[in-house]
Amino acid sequence: MKFLTGLLAAFVLLAGVSASHAVVRIADDRGGRIGTYVDRYQGLRTSGETVIIDGLCASACTIVLGAVAHDKICVTSNANLGFHAAWDFGSNGRAITNPEATQMLYSMYPSSIRRWIAQRGGLKPQMIFLRGKQLTSLYRPCYLDAQASAPRPSSARRDRDSRLRAVSTPGPAVLARQPD
Repeated sequence: MKFLTGLLAAFVLLAGVSASHAVVRIADDRGGRIGTYVDRYQGLRTSGETVIIDGLCASACTIVLGAVAHDKICVTSNANLGFHAAWDFGSNGRAITNPEATQMLYSMYPSSIRRWIAQRGGLKPQMIFLRGKQLTSLYRPCYLDAQASAPRPSSARRDRDSRLRAVSTPGPAVLARQPD
């Protein structure tokens, strides 16, 4: 009976270890409604999971930078962050800048990202991109480029990559500003 109890305890301990090392990979995310991303990243922040940015993360997707702890984010050489002003549809059906939503979005970013945006004239309707050496000077590199973007992983890599998952469907939550 002691052996069985010990075996069960070891299994529970090992299951907890693998869950604490879960990873979320963001790639080819063009953004969307700010509220949807606020909700999505609230759950991600509380999970403690690591975020790998491995491709385009634009518009509302970039809220992840302020919602998830800096030390829980890494970037691959494929990472490309796109920032622009928030907008709504006007009465004529065209996109118009929403200054209040733009200020809210801007305030969600860590100070290093706000500085980078300010040096480029602020959030405007046109997209500005942060990638390459500038990005890796602000966020740690993942060093997973080959594994994260490989089309057909080996069986050993498939086992390891089974811990990778997509960002979960958003639920109701409120984003509290994280300290820089």
